[in-house]
Amino acid sequence: MTERPHILPPPPGGGALRREGERGAAFFDLDRTLMAGSSAFQFARAAYRSGLMSRRALVRDAVLNVLFRLYGSTDSSTDQLRERIAKMLDGVRVRDLQRLAPEVLAGVLPRLYPQMLEIAYGHQDAGRPIFICTAASQEMAELMAIVLTFDGAVGSVSEVVDGHYTGRPGGPFTYREGKAQAIRELAEREDLDLAASWGYSDSESDLPMLRAVGHPVAVNPDKTLARVAREEGWEVLRFERLGTRVKLMGAAGVAAVVGGAVSHPRSPVRFRA
Repeated sequence: MTERPHILPPPPGGGALRREGERGAAFFDLDRTLMAGSSAFQFARAAYRSGLMSRRALVRDAVLNVLFRLYGSTDSSTDQLRERIAKMLDGVRVRDLQRLAPEVLAGVLPRLYPQMLEIAYGHQDAGRPIFICTAASQEMAELMAIVLTFDGAVGSVSEVVDGHYTGRPGGPFTYREGKAQAIRELAEREDLDLAASWGYSDSESDLPMLRAVGHPVAVNPDKTLARVAREEGWEVLRFERLGTRVKLMGAAGVAAVVGGAVSHPRSPVRFRA
């Protein structure tokens, strides 16, 4: 029997919080939007220390994390990451993955942008529910939503059978049009008006989501999104200033990142490459 991971309930009151004449919400991408860098890399560090990932795989993900912080995501890198995570999760107990949460949070929380949280909570205080919408796992999305007191989360669902991940998708991939479709379905369930809603993202891959809302905002945009934002007159926010520093650090910087990740004792659990 296929099991569905837990989905956060709607806000108290049975749906979208609203003020008179306004039923909008605010949707936030996670990586490079709410936080610097990749949440997947923080998961990889925790997975390595628990024995679920090899050192070689961690080094590869460290390099990709630096490239992601410099240039953003690509369809190819996103697909490759999804495939690697699916392979790694095949046969893993859900409970074992849940136990990585404290270490994942320890890596993610210091990398959050306080300015973006202030913006998010401003929406929430104005009566608009706030949601994390990410191509990362539903588990990661919900974990962050709970800790940050967001009203809900949308992520990519993995199939679970008898308490174990199968390595197969359990629902649509919330990437590109898949993410836009997910927020349209969420808006329908919660009676939200997307024309009165805000969307925040760093990547051109989220153009379908940004164009689905009435108030798109580019955050630390990649080159393509920056160009579109200029042409469309969208608001642009920039908090990421890592580029020059990482380029100067080069390979030594990547080695330092990996060194920090592997300096802690590992669990003797068998790993997957």
